[in-house]
Amino acid sequence: MKWQGRRASSNVEDRRGRGGKAVVGGGLGVGGIVIILIVMLLGGDPGDILNSITTTSSSTQTSGNYELSQQEQELSQFVSVVLADTEDVWSEVFRQKGLTYENPTLVLYTDSVESACGASSSAVGPFYCPADYKLYIDLSFYDELQQRFQSPGDFAMAYVIAHEVGHHVQTLLGTTDKYAARMQQDNAYQVRFELQADYLAGVWAHYAQDKNLLEAGDIDEALTAASAVGDDTLQKKAQGYAVPESFTHGTSEQRKSWFYKGFKSGTIEGGDTFHAKSL
Repeated sequence: MKWQGRRASSNVEDRRGRGGKAVVGGGLGVGGIVIILIVMLLGGDPGDILNSITTTSSSTQTSGNYELSQQEQELSQFVSVVLADTEDVWSEVFRQKGLTYENPTLVLYTDSVESACGASSSAVGPFYCPADYKLYIDLSFYDELQQRFQSPGDFAMAYVIAHEVGHHVQTLLGTTDKYAARMQQDNAYQVRFELQADYLAGVWAHYAQDKNLLEAGDIDEALTAASAVGDDTLQKKAQGYAVPESFTHGTSEQRKSWFYKGFKSGTIEGGDTFHAKSL
C-alpha cells in the first residue's frame, strides 16, 4: 500500500508502555459481555478474553520507561495513515447518504488496556469498543499476523484496521444495537455481524483502489489474512476438527468472499449479511 508521506490521523491515542489494569476478582460485567459478543477480532478465542478479564493483576509500567523500536515507530505511522484514509472514505460515503460520520479513536497499547468495554489483554487481539468509539490494538499483532497466521504484508494489517473500523460503521448505522441481543442468543447472528465488518473493510479497499493507493498483491494479502482467521481454519489447527455451531466469525471462504464482495461493490447496501439467504 502506498502510504509514506501521506496524511496521518490525529485521532490516535498512544498508551504504549503505560500498561493497563486487569479487573480484580471474577465475574463478567457488562463490559466483559460486550467484548465477548462484539469486539473479538478475527477468530479470537473467548477463553483468552475470559482469562484477561478475570485475572487478578496490574501493570505499573509507565510510558516514560518505554522506548519504541524502529519497527514500532513505523507501524504506528502506518496504522495512523490507514486510519486517516478510512476517515476520508467513510466521511464521504456517509455524506453521500445524508449522514455525518464520526471519526473513531485508535488506541495503541502494550500488553493490556482498559476501555469502556472493560479491561483486556493483548491476547484478545485488536478490538473495537462501541461504548467509547475506540479501536484498540497492540502493534505486536503485526508479528502474529506474519508468524501465527502466515499473513505477511502491510495490507494484511490494513485489513485488520479496516475490519475494526467496519464495526464502528456498524455502530454509527445502528446495526450493533439492533442485533446485540440476538448475538447473545445465537452465534449465527455473531457470524453475520463479523462478515459484515469484513464486507465494510472491502468497501474501504474499493475506494483505496480508486485513489490509486493499492500496490500489486495488496488485495491478495487481505484475502490471505481473511482466510487465515476463518473459524474453521483456526479450529482445525487448534484441535484437528471444526465445530460449525461454535463459529463466531465465519469460515475462511466466507470471510474472503464478503471482503471481496465489498471490494468489488463499494456500497454499503451490498453488505446486508443479516438478510442474505446464504453466506
